[in-house]
Amino acid sequence: MKKTGLYLALAAALGLGMTACNRTESPAAGSAAEQPAAPSAQDNPFFAESDLPLHYPHFDRIRDEHFAPAFEAGMAEQIKEVEAIAGNPEAPTFENTIIALENSGQLLDRATTVFFSLVGTDTNDARKKLQADFSPRFAAHRDAIALNPALFARIQALYDKRDTLGLDAEGVRLVERYQDDFIRAGAKLSEADKATLKDMNARLATLGTQFNQNVLNEVNASAVTFDSADALAGSNETQLAAAAEEAKKRGQEGKYVVTLLNTTGQPPLTYLTSRDARQKIFEASAGRGSRGNEYDNTAIVSEVMKLRADRAKMLGFPNHAAYSLADATAKTPEAVNAMLGQLAPAAVANAKREAADLQAMIDKEQAAKGEPSFKLEPWDWAYYAEKVRQERYNFDESQLKPYFEMKNVLENGVFFAANQLYGLTFKERTDLPKYRDDIWTYDVFDADGSPLAIFIFDPFARESKRGGAWMNAYVSQSKLHDTQPVVANHLNITKPTDGQPVLLTWDEVTTTFHEFGHALHGMFSDVTYPYFSGTSVPRDFVEFPSQVNEMWADWPSILANYAKHHQTGEAMPQALLDKVLAASKFNQGFATTEYLGAAMLDQRWHQIGSDEVPEAAGVMQFEHDALVADGIQFTPVPPRYRTPYFSHIMGGYAAGYYAYIWSEVLDANTQQWIRDNGGLKRENGDRFRATLLSRGGSKDALQLFRDFTGADPKIEPLLAKRGLDAAPPR
Repeated sequence: MKKTGLYLALAAALGLGMTACNRTESPAAGSAAEQPAAPSAQDNPFFAESDLPLHYPHFDRIRDEHFAPAFEAGMAEQIKEVEAIAGNPEAPTFENTIIALENSGQLLDRATTVFFSLVGTDTNDARKKLQADFSPRFAAHRDAIALNPALFARIQALYDKRDTLGLDAEGVRLVERYQDDFIRAGAKLSEADKATLKDMNARLATLGTQFNQNVLNEVNASAVTFDSADALAGSNETQLAAAAEEAKKRGQEGKYVVTLLNTTGQPPLTYLTSRDARQKIFEASAGRGSRGNEYDNTAIVSEVMKLRADRAKMLGFPNHAAYSLADATAKTPEAVNAMLGQLAPAAVANAKREAADLQAMIDKEQAAKGEPSFKLEPWDWAYYAEKVRQERYNFDESQLKPYFEMKNVLENGVFFAANQLYGLTFKERTDLPKYRDDIWTYDVFDADGSPLAIFIFDPFARESKRGGAWMNAYVSQSKLHDTQPVVANHLNITKPTDGQPVLLTWDEVTTTFHEFGHALHGMFSDVTYPYFSGTSVPRDFVEFPSQVNEMWADWPSILANYAKHHQTGEAMPQALLDKVLAASKFNQGFATTEYLGAAMLDQRWHQIGSDEVPEAAGVMQFEHDALVADGIQFTPVPPRYRTPYFSHIMGGYAAGYYAYIWSEVLDANTQQWIRDNGGLKRENGDRFRATLLSRGGSKDALQLFRDFTGADPKIEPLLAKRGLDAAPPR
C-alpha cells in the first residue's frame, strides 16, 4: 500500500489495517518455534519492489523472520531520508519537501503493509510478538518525523505561501494536510511537552496491541463446550458437524464446541432451541474482557482513556473526541451528539415495540405447552425474532441460504453489479501466490478492457483472524509512484466441513456487497499523491461508498442473477423474494439500538477528562451509567460491543464508531438520488465513480458528496430506510 512514510508509521503504531471490519499457520508463515537466522537483504523480499503483476506481494517468499530486519532497515532508511529533507540547505519547495516526504519510507511501507494485513487476517505467535515489540518503536519512529522542528518549519513555510506555488488543487490540499497533520501530532509543542507526548504515544501503542491480542485470545478461549448434540437442538447438520470438528481440533472428541465472534450477539442464538444453551453462549460472549482473568481489559481501558484525554488536553483540545472529530466531517462532538440523540429515542421506541411482539410470542408458546412464561432476555431476542419473522413473513433464514452459495454470490452478484454499474469484468487467476489456500484472487479489468486492479477475496473465519469484515490495500494507486491497486476483502464466514457448500445468510450476503464497496473505493482511485489514495478519507466518510454498494444486493435484476438454488440452479421464487424485501425493515429497532449503544458509549468514553475516567474496577459501572444517561439502556438489547472487547475504539475508530450511522445518512441520500435518477445504469455508476469514488481524499469529503448529489445531506432518508420515521413514543 503506497502511502506516505508518516502516514504508514502512524498506521503501524496504532496496529491498524486499512479499511474502510485457525491454529494452522498460513503457508507463508514461519513457525515461531523454528526461526532460522535472519536472512540477508538479498534474500529478504521486502528489500526490493515485488516483480509480480501490480507489485502483488510475494506471499510464497515472505516468512516471519523477514519482518524485523525490514522494519529495522526501513525505519533507519526513512530517518535518513527525513533528515536529508529537513537539513536541505536549499529553500523549501513543494518538490524538495512535500514530494520528498511522499517518496520516503518505501521499504518500511512494503514491510508494514504486508505485516499488519497478515496480523489482521492470519496472525500467529511470531507475529503477535513482533507486533508487541515493534508497536512502541513505530510510534517513536512516527514521532521522530512528526516532531522534527526543522522539517515542520519547511512545511509551515510552504503552507504560508501555498496559493503562490503554482500548484493544482490537489497539490495545495496536500500541503494543507501535511501542515495540519504535523500540528495535530504535536509539532508546535514545547520540547518538554514533545518528550511527554512521545512517552504517551509509545505507551498507547503498547496498550492497544495488548488490548487487541487479549480480545482475539479470549474470543478463542471463550468458545462454549457442550457434551452432546441434544444441547444444540435447532442446529442443522452442517452446524453440528462444524461444532464437532472444532471440539476434535481442541482435543475434546465426542463433544461439541461453539466458537464466538467478537460481537455481543452470536449467530447460534438465532436457532438454538435450548434456552439454557443460548444463555450459556450469550454470557460467555458478553462477559469477555471483564472477568478478572488473564484477558481482562478493564485496566487497559482505564489507562488508555486517561492517556488519550491528557494527550488531547496537551494538544489544545478539551477531550479526545474533540481532537479526533476536528479532522472528520462531523467536526465537533456536539454535532455527533445531536445526530445520535435524534436517532436514539426513535430506535429505542421501535425496539420496545419489537420486544412486546417477542414477549407475546413467548407467552403464547409457553401457554401452549402449559408452562409458565418468562421475561424476554438478551439471549432470547434473536431466537424469538426469527419466530416472529417466520410468522409475519412466512419465511426464515434457512429458506434463503440454499440460494446464496458464496462464490455464486460473489461472481454473479457482487461482480455482476459492478459490471452493470461500472463496466468492470473479472477473471480468476491461480498463478499468484497466496498466504492461505482458501482465498481467491481475481484480475479486474476496466470497461475498456485495460487492467485496473487485483482483488483478493478472503472469506472464512479462523482462530488466527480478527473478528468482523474489512478491506485493506496491499498496493494503493498513485500517479506519482505509477502504481495500481491490489486490494483485499476479509469476511468471517464459518467454513463448512469438506465437501459441503458454503451457503450464506442474508446478512453475510449484504456484508459481501458492503466490503466490495470499500474495494471499489480503492480500485477506482485516480489521484496523484499517495497520501490521498483510495479510502484515505475521514473515518465518518469511509463507510459511505460501501454502504451505497449494499443497495445492489436486493436490486431485482442483480438478485435474479445470483439468487439461484445451489443444487438445482432454480431461481429464488418470486414469492420468497417479495418476503425478503418486505422484511427489510424487520428488527431495525434492535439493530439500530445495539449499534447506537456502542456508538454513544464510544463518545461517552472520549468526551471526558482524565480525572473523570474510572479505575479498572469502575469501568463496567461507567458503561452502564453512560447507557442510562443517554437513554439507550434497554436490557434485552445490549450494545453490539461492550467496552472490554470494543476493538474499534482501540484503533482507528476511537471516538469514531458513530461513523457508520453518519455515513449511512450520506448513503440513504445517495440511494434515494440513484433511484430518482434511473437506478442501476452506467450513467449513474460513471457519475459516482468520477465525482466521488476516484477522488480519494484529494477533496473535502462533504464536497464530494455534494458533487454527486447536488445537495447537502438530510437525515429523513435514513429514518425512512431504517423504519424509524414513524416509530411512536412508548
